[in-house]
Amino acid sequence: MAKRNKIDNKIIEECYKKSIILLLNNSNDYGLLASAPSDRAKQRNYLSIFARDASICAMGMVASKNLKLIAIAEKSLKNLAAYQANNGQIPNYIKPETKTTDFWYLGCIDATLWWLIAIKFFDRYSTKKSLLKNRLKQNIAKAISWLEAQEHQKFYLLEQNEASDWADIMPRSGYVLYSNVLWFWVKKLYKLKTINKTKKNFNFLFYPWQKIPLSYFKETRRAKKLINYIKNGHNKLPHYLSFVNYSFWGKETDVYANLLACLLDLPDKKLQAKIADCLQKEKNNSPLPIKTCFHPIKQNDKLWRPYMLEHKQNHPEQYHNGGIWPFISCLWPMLIHKNGGQNKAWQELKKVALANKLNNWEFNEWLHGQTGKPLGMAGQSWNAGMFLLAYHYLNNQIKI
Repeated sequence: MAKRNKIDNKIIEECYKKSIILLLNNSNDYGLLASAPSDRAKQRNYLSIFARDASICAMGMVASKNLKLIAIAEKSLKNLAAYQANNGQIPNYIKPETKTTDFWYLGCIDATLWWLIAIKFFDRYSTKKSLLKNRLKQNIAKAISWLEAQEHQKFYLLEQNEASDWADIMPRSGYVLYSNVLWFWVKKLYKLKTINKTKKNFNFLFYPWQKIPLSYFKETRRAKKLINYIKNGHNKLPHYLSFVNYSFWGKETDVYANLLACLLDLPDKKLQAKIADCLQKEKNNSPLPIKTCFHPIKQNDKLWRPYMLEHKQNHPEQYHNGGIWPFISCLWPMLIHKNGGQNKAWQELKKVALANKLNNWEFNEWLHGQTGKPLGMAGQSWNAGMFLLAYHYLNNQIKI
């Protein structure tokens, strides 16, 4: 087990125990709900089994080796499969007690991706002898087939509309960094043949400021205009673009997606170091956990959309647009640990524990990016689930 000082150990261990209690309390006969029960949670449909939330939590729950949590994770993944659409898509959320499914307004592409990732993780680390990948073989095949139907047949990257992944009031569209990190991960886990083509196009389109061989443009000629639009329209950035569309792109620093990309070794070592250095400088040793994105979209930006003011949430430094989401912040100490900074990694995980502790262990959905004020829904499951995952990752007990 990695070393850490006694003060860090106390708060981290307390958060670990509180996380297990929260996940147990947030479960029902069908699986894991997105948040703790409340009137507000019921009104906003948080008392549902969300595919992305439950799948992310399933990984931390399995890593814990807690048999009750493993059973809940299995229920979640199996019930999501039971409500899979005929075309293979996994729903945004399900309410099995009322046989209700939801696929969001413009789709929910990452629901299917996270579900596939969680199944592989479950089989790798759970104590179950009967593998989910065998019991859900047909569901898995349909899910992959559905994703392949969303894939560009030259770039081998997923295409999507805006506001159709976890950041469902953000204007990222076309080729979205976050979704395509997950797509690469799925291809890696399921040994899909086109993984190398996905990785190559991923790096050339999302980070076009590198030397790109002329042969690439002959092979994929449509890429040249996309890349030239970016290089002629913006100075070099020290991280991946958040999305690439025909003539516009996302230059806000999508911390979530960049962290996932580095953890999965999508960038080469030089770019990984550049991204990590950029995030560290932007974070600037803040006492708060790392934000979900830096340089948020402002109302005078051409990417701003009126729907970003829904529920008065997505102002700069708030919600998806620069807020602090503790479940995402757990990825930062994981990357630090991957790069050899064990002590610093535990210090950063401690910051996440302190965020979860606010309001007497309320596990708030998100915090204001500048003030750290706890906001959003209380008792957020994936804050607890990802904390468990990060804890065991830092203890060298799991890999992703």
